[in-house]
Amino acid sequence: MEKFRVEKDSLGKVKVPAEALYGAQTQRAIDNFPISGIGFNRSFIGSLGLIKAIAAQINGQLGLIPKQIAAVVNKAALEVNEGKWDDEFPVDIYQTGSGTSTNMNANEVIANRAQTLLNKKSKLKIHPNDHVNFGQSSNDVIPTVIRIAAYVSCQYSLLPALKTLQAALVDKGSEYADVVKTGRTHLMDAMPLTVEQAFSGYARQAELGAERVAGVLERLRELPLGGTAVGTGINTHPRFASLFAKMLSKETGLPFKEATNHFEAQGTVDAPVELSGALKSVAVSVLKIVNDLRWMNSGPNAGLGELQLAALQPGSSIMPGKVNPVIEESTAMVCAQVIGNDTAINLGGIAGSFELNTMLPLVGHNLLESIRLLSNAIFNLADKSVTKITFCREHVAEAVNKNPILVTALNPIIGYEKAAQIAKKAFKENRSVKDVVLENTDLSSKQLDKLLDPRNMTKGGL
Repeated sequence: MEKFRVEKDSLGKVKVPAEALYGAQTQRAIDNFPISGIGFNRSFIGSLGLIKAIAAQINGQLGLIPKQIAAVVNKAALEVNEGKWDDEFPVDIYQTGSGTSTNMNANEVIANRAQTLLNKKSKLKIHPNDHVNFGQSSNDVIPTVIRIAAYVSCQYSLLPALKTLQAALVDKGSEYADVVKTGRTHLMDAMPLTVEQAFSGYARQAELGAERVAGVLERLRELPLGGTAVGTGINTHPRFASLFAKMLSKETGLPFKEATNHFEAQGTVDAPVELSGALKSVAVSVLKIVNDLRWMNSGPNAGLGELQLAALQPGSSIMPGKVNPVIEESTAMVCAQVIGNDTAINLGGIAGSFELNTMLPLVGHNLLESIRLLSNAIFNLADKSVTKITFCREHVAEAVNKNPILVTALNPIIGYEKAAQIAKKAFKENRSVKDVVLENTDLSSKQLDKLLDPRNMTKGGL
């Protein structure tokens, strides 16, 4: 049978597992929120630990808590930052809207761990509120965690993923720069373009996605910490917020700053909502790319069959030899999830009333999950799919040459109406456009070879 110890908080006594580092308030949250079994991820817990570590260091330097306590709290909090005590964070994300339960979870874990780091002869007692949480409130800690974790995850995971995808798409386009393929609008044959041109469009989508995300980071870098309960900074040192931002920037190498206005930074989650919108745009872009790849890969006999995606695993439990676009499908599901997360984040943003948003855990979890999923899926797409694409040159060339829409290039010479008649006749009789034009115009075979050259059509102009 599991052994327990008895802990006390302001509401009374609570049984806590004997070996747990967390205390009474965390246990109450475990009991009160048996909702999803989903806790905060590594980036959130790591950022929370980093906040507590830096806060302890600053409060010790300012003489607000004993330096010996500040030192061991800092050390214990850095262990949380590094992931040593992730199992000690069992609180469900569906909890109190300010995230107080998770803030207290951190305070208790760090306080108890710090107590064991003290010299056993020391008579100092470390308190989760009076020392670990000194000069802080859940109301400024949790929104700060969200911003730090999201900024770091974007900077070191998502933006590199998008740049990797962009480079892979550019390289693949260059590899097949000589291949002219059929363009399509409304899923119907349209004017030709090169593979390089098509993939340059995809690459630009990835590039713009990175720009959109990076643009939001300017607002996201403003940190609420230091506003404490309602933004006024009650019970914290006037220099705490600026010192924290400066020290955090040095620690992470990222340009964090104190919030321009603490009331805005704590009363809203506008910057996280904006970032989620950028993530949704990235998801829409990536979804378009993978859907195009799936279409071009379709077949191989009864579909477009223009390119071949890497055969990574058997595609059917009943149809032997079938291979499916599994990387594209997994990526598409990630994109759908990110779009869904954005809706929840938008609703969470609406839940800001007066000086506090009360859906912070929801916003934080969904935002970080979107960044994590997109980062992993985009790296995977670039590595396991885009870099391994091969184009079916002969099949692509044959389809281009049979395309009746090539007659569009003759519009300035024979007119739209005449060109439309020729296109319909060529399609109906399954003949080349050139043969039908020769029968119905005075243009020579030599002229048509130049006018109907698909590669020339990809260069634009008359």
